[in-house]
Amino acid sequence: MTAPLIDPFARAITYLRVSVTDRCDFRCVYCMAENMTFLPKKDLLTLEELDRMCSTFVSMGVEKLRITGGEPLVRRNIMSFFNSMTRHLESGALKELTLTTNGSQLHRFADDLYAAGVRRVNISLDTLDEDKFSKVTRWGRLRQVLNGIDAAQKAGLRIKINAVALKGFNEEELPSITKWCAQRGMDLTWIEVMPMGDIGNEDRLDQYWSLKDVRREYENHYTVTDLAERTGGPARYVRLEETGQRIGFITPLSHNFCESCNRVRLTCTGQLYMCLGQEDMADLRGVLRDNPDSEQPLEAAIRAAIDLKPKGHDFDYSRQAVDGQMSRHMSHTGG
Repeated sequence: MTAPLIDPFARAITYLRVSVTDRCDFRCVYCMAENMTFLPKKDLLTLEELDRMCSTFVSMGVEKLRITGGEPLVRRNIMSFFNSMTRHLESGALKELTLTTNGSQLHRFADDLYAAGVRRVNISLDTLDEDKFSKVTRWGRLRQVLNGIDAAQKAGLRIKINAVALKGFNEEELPSITKWCAQRGMDLTWIEVMPMGDIGNEDRLDQYWSLKDVRREYENHYTVTDLAERTGGPARYVRLEETGQRIGFITPLSHNFCESCNRVRLTCTGQLYMCLGQEDMADLRGVLRDNPDSEQPLEAAIRAAIDLKPKGHDFDYSRQAVDGQMSRHMSHTGG
């Protein structure tokens, strides 16, 4: 292994999130406009290029690889990429290969994912009400997602549900979603809606439900104990003493979680974003394609990019405006 990746604030970069496609079979109202224009396929990294890119990061000390999108499982032949990453798990260089998905295709791929070495999957699910699910995803089918969760658990995958906290939408479902996750042995993490990309007629200020309020709602019904544990991501966890359940909070707006950031994000077009909430990026696709027979230029470009990693982001709703809004969509950067 080459020297580890250390950013200017002495944080070791051991976690890479990779978007393998900007396409999705849903159109969630906080993520996309209903009529999206997706990137030309020629702009996307090929699966072979994704292998080269991720393998280089692994050789430089990345130990956790999360595959995201868009919806990663709609990418054609995506399992060939997962299977190619298995060699890094078997060598011990990669400690975890995992996935964030909307769950729509899990009924097709759960067994194959487990066979490739995936053991944990994050599933985005904001409501258990079929009509509301159709509304928030625009194109979504709740039963298909629930069937995917059944298949994933049967395959042996551990599931964490990610729910975006949406004011006036899923507030009243907090008790039922929490109970449902507990009954199925699934962790639950709430996420504040983030200002990423043009989403059409939707207003993020109207959508924004602070997780400070979510926590207070839990405290009205449970004994809530803060936990010191971390899972390598931005979530902070509590335990509900009455159920023993672990609840996570990802709070980029109400509480900046940047001080221990160990991750960077690679887009489906080969751009490396050192911070989700900043526009600065490094274009690694050109370096990769210009040097097909040598990884050294790519390694040098990655190190130069990590040297520019900022201390933190600047998302902010406090002035009743979407300050810090990113022009790119979350589906491009990777959810």
